[in-house]
Amino acid sequence: MPVSWFLLSLALGRNPVVVSLERLMEPQDTARCSLGLSCHLWDGDVLCLPGSLQSAPGPVLVPTHLQTELVLRCPQKTDCALCVRVVVHLAVHGRWAEPEEAGNSDSELQESRNASLQAQLVLSFQAYPIARCALLEVQVPADLVQPGQSVGSAVFDCFEASLGAEVQIWSYTKPRYQKELDLTQQLPVLPWLNVSTDGDNVLLTLDVSEEQEFSFLLYLRPVPDALKSLWYKNLTGPQNITLNHTDLVPCLCIQVWSMEPDSERVEFCPFREDPGAHRNLWHIARLRILSPGVWQLDAPCCLPGKVTLCWQAPDQSLCQPLVPPVPQKNATVNKPQNFQLVTGHPNLCVQVSTWEKVQLQACLWADSLGPFKDDMLLVEMKTGLNNTSVCALEPSGCTPLPSMASTRAAHLGEQLLQDFQSHQCIQLWTDDNLGSLWACPMDKYIHRRWVLVWLACLLLAAALFFFLLLKKNRRKAARGARTALLLHSADGAGYERLVGALASALSQMPLRVAVDLWSRRELSAHGALAWFHQQRRRILQEDGVVILLFSPAAVAQCQQWLQLQTVEPGPHDALAAWLSCVLPDFLQGRATGRYVGVYFDGLLHPDSVPSPFRVAPLFSLPSQLPAFLDALQGGCSTSPGQPADRVERVAQALRSALDSCTSSSEAPGCCEEWHLGPCPTLE
Repeated sequence: MPVSWFLLSLALGRNPVVVSLERLMEPQDTARCSLGLSCHLWDGDVLCLPGSLQSAPGPVLVPTHLQTELVLRCPQKTDCALCVRVVVHLAVHGRWAEPEEAGNSDSELQESRNASLQAQLVLSFQAYPIARCALLEVQVPADLVQPGQSVGSAVFDCFEASLGAEVQIWSYTKPRYQKELDLTQQLPVLPWLNVSTDGDNVLLTLDVSEEQEFSFLLYLRPVPDALKSLWYKNLTGPQNITLNHTDLVPCLCIQVWSMEPDSERVEFCPFREDPGAHRNLWHIARLRILSPGVWQLDAPCCLPGKVTLCWQAPDQSLCQPLVPPVPQKNATVNKPQNFQLVTGHPNLCVQVSTWEKVQLQACLWADSLGPFKDDMLLVEMKTGLNNTSVCALEPSGCTPLPSMASTRAAHLGEQLLQDFQSHQCIQLWTDDNLGSLWACPMDKYIHRRWVLVWLACLLLAAALFFFLLLKKNRRKAARGARTALLLHSADGAGYERLVGALASALSQMPLRVAVDLWSRRELSAHGALAWFHQQRRRILQEDGVVILLFSPAAVAQCQQWLQLQTVEPGPHDALAAWLSCVLPDFLQGRATGRYVGVYFDGLLHPDSVPSPFRVAPLFSLPSQLPAFLDALQGGCSTSPGQPADRVERVAQALRSALDSCTSSSEAPGCCEEWHLGPCPTLE
């Protein structure tokens, strides 16, 4: 029965991952011989009549050994049939008769010895209900006719068969000079796998005989000799199994085996070359910075990519790969990696790319060294035993120094070279055989004379502007609104109303408050992890403050993660996302002056807050509201007569929100959601 050649090769190979069957495109049987021999295949089959044994009149050609090989006959690209190829090894049997024995003259005997040797070779094939016989004429030149010596082989393509069949093959000559050779072979009985699509799903059809019990294992093989089980079940054939197309990755494999003792396991990995599976793999892969300069590529399968260092300029242009001189690395998944002997710089990033495009990128020192710097990267390359060349990396390429080009580096070429030669640049990486990388600060090359003039004018205009604002409204002249990021757990509708009330009250301080409740669309588009990471970075760069609002549920999950020592947020897990953003700052001692913790009166005991977070100031609201608001303002007092009004407004808003928590009929109160009993009286 014609089947897909790819699926058939998967089913028949001992190691289906790497073995595929040879395909024959000829629709008819063919024959060929080894070098020196000539073959001719008779059209059609012949009668299988071996006949009786006869004595050889002299040297004759006889079969000595049979071999078989499974191939596919594919007259069309998609319709293939299983075939058995037969290889017959031939040798010369018998010897030349002496002149007195032959009764011929010496000249006649010499003439016969100089003639070629011919034989008719019969191949008989039987696999119920099929029986066939093919006839080959084989001719051996006289110079190869050496009694007792092998002369080569003949190959016949091919006898069609089916999976699980028992085949018997015989070989002999006409006339028959020796007992026929025979070979019996049992073709493998293995399930067939068919993969098809059904909308957003992928259908796996396992063609297993009726009522046959077998085991099915779905697993990932991230690296050779490794296995991560996803789904295991004992089934009865045949079966249809549905997978979501987003779950397909190249290393997703299947094992099927009979539940009989010592049965052979068959492995299918049908998605290794599937483009959609490779796209899914890159979509779920993550590049994480574990610590300054140390990164890890997380993915369920091996990634066919290269890892390189790149230089990210402040103008947000493309990160430029530093190859050469820094060598590339093969992408290694699920293991911490770093580039040896690289000095930290905020503009140094790592990117994972394929031949198509850059797939992933992360900057190695973004959190520890701050934002990108306006530095010029100089690349020093070895050009000889004691010679080097220097170029400046720019978006247009690496500009040689000195240069007559009209680029920024070319205009400053002499000054850059002077700084480089006087060791005023910072060496980021070096290799004795390849070269070095240097970061040169560009601040000194700004023409400060005109800048100072413009700065004085701007300061004068700003002073006049602020004086007018102060005269009109002294509150607007005190200081600008500080930015604050409010982080909380999703503990139900009642608790979200408390969070919203707190955020709205703080916005009147004035404070510029960011909270995920007000950014639903942006958070859904980019994902919780990316949104919280971006907001935290922006807030801290603007010298703002991050407010951690603790609840019993948030404390419980924090404790669980600290015990497991892992932070792996899902794409929509808000609490897990912001914990993964802020937890490194607390664990590495960078939280002081950046974070403030709060909780609501009566809903949490301060000792319940996990110890790593207690390095930040902790306040209970609304009882400690004045101290909390002072901490948010950075310790700076506001205009006379204003603090009391602000405190009272915020306190009143929180009391109203907490009161509605217990009286709301739309949803359970926040206290009952946490099983803490009625809300406490706040008066």
